[in-house]
Amino acid sequence: MNLDNLVKMANQIGTFFAAMPDRDEALADIATHLRRFWAPPMRRALLEGVDNGQADAVAPIVRAALERHRERL
Repeated sequence: MNLDNLVKMANQIGTFFAAMPDRDEALADIATHLRRFWAPPMRRALLEGVDNGQADAVAPIVRAALERHRERL
């Protein structure tokens, strides 16, 4: 899948969970959503894109969720 599409979808998920009053819970829920509903190759591609600087458009809340909960992904 195209990295730009993955970033767009991840950012949409982040926007949804950003409305939660508890930021820690929002970060955990973003990671949980990605783990439950994204195939492993999609998650790997997003993480690799973030790691190598190709996914700079990832929203800060999504980046924080990926960093904090990486081991769960």
